[in-house]
Amino acid sequence: MPRASDIKKGAIVRYKGRVCAVRKIDTRAPSSRGSNTLYKMKLQDVVSKQNLDETFKGEDMFEDVDFVRRNASYSYFDGELYVFMDDEDFTQYSFNNDALEGQTGYLVEGLNGISVILIDGVEAGIALPVSVDLEILETAPALKGGSVTKRTKPATLAGGLEVQIPEYLAQGEVIKVNTESGEYMSRTG
Repeated sequence: MPRASDIKKGAIVRYKGRVCAVRKIDTRAPSSRGSNTLYKMKLQDVVSKQNLDETFKGEDMFEDVDFVRRNASYSYFDGELYVFMDDEDFTQYSFNNDALEGQTGYLVEGLNGISVILIDGVEAGIALPVSVDLEILETAPALKGGSVTKRTKPATLAGGLEVQIPEYLAQGEVIKVNTESGEYMSRTG
């Protein structure tokens, strides 16, 4: 049984008899001695798709849930649904924007390494790879000597994600982005 402090974004837990996917976690550090770290979580009921906002102490326990992970690739967006294809049997899984909250900016056609999470045969959500490679679509021009300092600039990436990147990177380059923190990791290639 995992504790609230061990739960990560994208985890599947049982809360008050409901199977829920953890969509977002905000950690609040204690403001005085003796206080507990609080974890404010946005949970989504897998069956009803109802959102729940709850706050937990680090030692609060959750029940484990049995689920299946299927390897899949992102295929396309049809205007309302994001469609993923199972890598083994080519089954298609569809999710709306609410079900993928905070994950859509990492999706580019053909992205591999995604796990579709199934609970009792029902799609509950996806788990992204730890990092993805995304092209820089829009940013300020690169600065010569920008690698000497640690200054950053905003950039819009393929998929629509906005991140801070080092000044020396230019439009058209491909970078590695951490899907858990949403931060720049490195240049690829």
